[in-house]
Amino acid sequence: QVQLVESGGGLVQPGGSLRLSCAASGIIFSLYVMKWYRQAPGKERELVAGITGDDKTNYAASAKGRFTISRDNAKNAVYLQMNSLLPDDTAVYYCNAKSDLDPYHIWGQGTQVTVSS
Repeated sequence: QVQLVESGGGLVQPGGSLRLSCAASGIIFSLYVMKWYRQAPGKERELVAGITGDDKTNYAASAKGRFTISRDNAKNAVYLQMNSLLPDDTAVYYCNAKSDLDPYHIWGQGTQVTVSS
């Protein structure tokens, strides 16, 4: 079965940190570009960060300098370290996988991040 499973979300105060994890199964993980998206209530889904199989990264302007995406190909996992969190970071965060060899995107179920005092 092809699956992405996110974990690590929760409630955190402004200025705090969280580390999200995404475990992949059923794919040749190293061939996939991995991305984190998020969607807040009433807003469109937006790209937060991406990482290629050889560790090239990109970030949304809102995430750059605060968030770090990384991957461990041996563990079939991708991570999002989030520091200096803001209330506007509140959203459901989704893991996404895409290979040039397959037309379909793979999506996880999402994990809720709430930043509030």
